Amino acid sequence: MSEQVLRSVCPLDCPDACGMLVTLRDGVAMRLRGDPDHPFTRGFLCGKVSHYLERVYHPDRINRPLRRVGRKGEGRFQPITWDAAIDEIARRFRDIADSPDGPQAILPYSYAGTMGKLQGSSLDRRFFHRLGASLLDRTICATAGTAGYSATIGSTVGADPESFIHSRYIINWGSNTAVSNLHLWTIMHRARKQHGARIVTIDPYRSDTAAKSDWHLAVRPGTDAALALGIMHIVWRDGLADDDYLARYTVGWEELRERALREFGPARTAEITGLDAADIERLAREYAATRPAVIRINYGLQRHRGGGMAVRTIACLPAVIGAWRHTGGGVLLSTSRLFPFNLDALARPDLIPPGTRTINMVQLAEALAGELPGPPVRALYVYCANPAAVCPDQSRVLDGLRRDDLFTVVHEQFLTDTADYADIVLPATTHLEHFDLYGSYGHYYVQAHRPAIAPLGEAKSNNDVFRMLAGRLGFEDELFHVSDEDLCGQALGDARFGGLSAEELADRGFARLNVPRDYTPFAAGQFHTPSGKCELRNERLAAAGLDPLAGYTPAGEDPRERPDLAAQFPLQLVSPPSPHFLNSTFVNCGTHRRLAGEPTLEIHPTDAASRGVRSGQAIRVFNARGSFRARAVVGETVRAGVVVALGIWWNKLAPDGRNANSTTSSGLTDMGGGAVFFDNLVQVERV
Repeated sequence: MSEQVLRSVCPLDCPDACGMLVTLRDGVAMRLRGDPDHPFTRGFLCGKVSHYLERVYHPDRINRPLRRVGRKGEGRFQPITWDAAIDEIARRFRDIADSPDGPQAILPYSYAGTMGKLQGSSLDRRFFHRLGASLLDRTICATAGTAGYSATIGSTVGADPESFIHSRYIINWGSNTAVSNLHLWTIMHRARKQHGARIVTIDPYRSDTAAKSDWHLAVRPGTDAALALGIMHIVWRDGLADDDYLARYTVGWEELRERALREFGPARTAEITGLDAADIERLAREYAATRPAVIRINYGLQRHRGGGMAVRTIACLPAVIGAWRHTGGGVLLSTSRLFPFNLDALARPDLIPPGTRTINMVQLAEALAGELPGPPVRALYVYCANPAAVCPDQSRVLDGLRRDDLFTVVHEQFLTDTADYADIVLPATTHLEHFDLYGSYGHYYVQAHRPAIAPLGEAKSNNDVFRMLAGRLGFEDELFHVSDEDLCGQALGDARFGGLSAEELADRGFARLNVPRDYTPFAAGQFHTPSGKCELRNERLAAAGLDPLAGYTPAGEDPRERPDLAAQFPLQLVSPPSPHFLNSTFVNCGTHRRLAGEPTLEIHPTDAASRGVRSGQAIRVFNARGSFRARAVVGETVRAGVVVALGIWWNKLAPDGRNANSTTSSGLTDMGGGAVFFDNLVQVERV
């Protein structure tokens, strides 16, 4: 009996991109554990991924191509051959491309089902670019925060995650770091245990991170920018700002100071945010006086109408107090900007026909309803995504997926909610069954791995399927007859990673970027903006019709701003991921679902009492867009006026076949065209 251990990488949408070791026995993966040699993830995995082999060998894995035999949504299929599946897809795509509607009537739909650069964003992009299909703007998670942060900093570069060990005042702002960035949390915890660092969490919800912090501030959803401006007011009022840093390395600080002092005194900030004025005063003084001070900002707080401005304004704070001067100071959103992958070599944007339209993935409901400019969407190819569960305005998305004239292909590992609506379902590999390359948005290590096991059943990787489709459509061999290892070499480039080859990287498992230890990117300015300074005022925003000065844009469904709507639907619903799922991934796995229990709604005792709701009761959560059922959990994990539904549950595994996205809208954020999932007023009643 032979046994070997191979290196691998967690492929999921998480900043940690953990190094993993897979133990094989006669070609079967028997054990999965963290790689103790990985400098950042250090040998341990989160509770979700530690059970990943249950997913790999799950009895419900799709192992053959399938063709629909029932009505759309029923999930009834019969097996077919790969040749039959590829022939049908190629024929339908060719017929649409040759019709008066043209190839832009075909829409690819994908997101971060894998973070692998090869299987997630290489030959797939080439294929649809060569076909001339509509482009997809992949905005659903992070674009508002990225745009807002970049408007201040110039890119998403920020504090070195490993330098948090030197931090003495750590703010988790809208970040459930202990769950969604576990290895950074361990560094925060070490900084507290070894050096006395204070950990503060700003979040409407008492998450695991908030519960483990020294101080939790339950800000009202969508008011984070107002809190940031209130902090600035106190810092400038009390002479705690770093005037030298502001004068040398920022643009617009005098105007921002005037705005903060004029508009965001403690009393008004308290009124907007729902926090005590005394707590705002204390937070501002502690943050300004403790060095180094660092903020871990995350994407949850940008999921409302003013989300881009919220992240932009928070990103101004380190410049106001000069926190960038210090190792372990500043703000961290993402490290992804530092990975110098040659993404154009992978995706080949030069193949895109001039005038090709772009469809925002948040607006899938509108796209399928024919409400967007351009030809109707007649074919949908879904991979690395589960839009039937995760898209906003869920009821309208499902109506669109039910269209008899819509040809839908889903490449998946399981019969998800989306796969139930497909005409053709293709079996997909897991990351253990293909080659891939990974960056990270939470550390500085590039990684690659070879397949650890053979594909189960007839499963094929994304790249293998696009090679087959390209061959059937007669596309150029030089574009698609390229191995994954060669694609990896193209992404790494000749000198971008010190000449490291794909084979060398796969052998080593990981390599650190050419970034100094304890990287302090803006200690002496040199921001990535056109001015080279931290742009507290940004004229490019003015040209786009936005406020050029950092400020506060209220949520679109803030009860203070929309008393008419709040009269019917008075509760602000926030729907963060369950600690046991990753968006909709793992919902169908028994261990994860047992740990998660069932769909719940956490509600404050005051709000529960006024509705006659007790813990454990079945309740209905609803607004004009839709409704879903859950089990009430009454307690003080949420503030009055706010309710929290952890998700995202598959519809077919929810009590009434719907999840929280039945109530969310397809509105867009102020910057970046992101989703407004947490801009969502609802009412609650007993079932």
